[in-house]
Amino acid sequence: MKHVRVLSPGLQTTVQDLGRFGWAHYGVSASGAADALALRAANLLAGNAENAPALEMTLRGGAFEFEAAAVVALTGSDFGAGLPLWTACEVRAGEVIRFGATRGGARAYLAVRGGFAAPLAMGSASVHVMTGVGGRPLRTGDVLAVGDAAAGRPRKGGPPPFAMVGPLRVTEGPQADRFAGELYGEAYSVSEESNRMGLRLRGPAIPSPPGGMLTEGTPLGAVQVPPDGQPIILFVEHQTTGGYPKPANVVSADFWRLGQLRPRDEVGFELVRMERALELLREQERWVYSLLRGPAAR
Repeated sequence: MKHVRVLSPGLQTTVQDLGRFGWAHYGVSASGAADALALRAANLLAGNAENAPALEMTLRGGAFEFEAAAVVALTGSDFGAGLPLWTACEVRAGEVIRFGATRGGARAYLAVRGGFAAPLAMGSASVHVMTGVGGRPLRTGDVLAVGDAAAGRPRKGGPPPFAMVGPLRVTEGPQADRFAGELYGEAYSVSEESNRMGLRLRGPAIPSPPGGMLTEGTPLGAVQVPPDGQPIILFVEHQTTGGYPKPANVVSADFWRLGQLRPRDEVGFELVRMERALELLREQERWVYSLLRGPAAR
């Protein structure tokens, strides 16, 4: 079995797949890649199934030594590693790949052909950072085994044709009728207090609607408004229930953009109908699976 040695872990590098599902009634959120679009693309370009475990690097990447030659794919943000983005390429035996700080966006994904052979917890290799379910962030000296679960040939690709800028598209949340549209037309900045549980925003306070509400289930991308009026976007390690009103929910096609938001980035919101949200998701899925029709990498 091939191995990859961690010479430097970076700021927060974890093994992620698409997450663990079916455990919310036990209080365990799905976790998984913060930018699932980039992870899926990395795996398909490397010749893996799209759910194969890969490395997620946040804001600053690490350094990794490959024991044997391997095929890898790097997607997401540019961390200045010298590898081509959004296409498969080869690394030599003994080669060290060094990543620096992000040059735009927040996260990059490194997939290796065959996937990383990480143990599963509740059916997933994803590290839930806030609880430790599935492991922990990488440390210097860790050794990662490379699996043999390749599903196809490595492919050449290109970046997704979706804009990272502009307002986040949202649909109405379950308590939308308790607000007067205060969320829209305003600019918010991502707080340094944000993490994989939630993206805390700072900007014009939204008045709390009168009356209380019962605790209810909370989905990924829900926009909550706590009593201080500063919105919180629930992220991949979000709590599974909550009692704050939710005027909106980020559409599935923009979840990847949440994974690329950095502290102090500006955020706005645009309300769209469900039909438009579904159209955006179909466009995204067509692009993902177009990668399988791309030319084979040498």
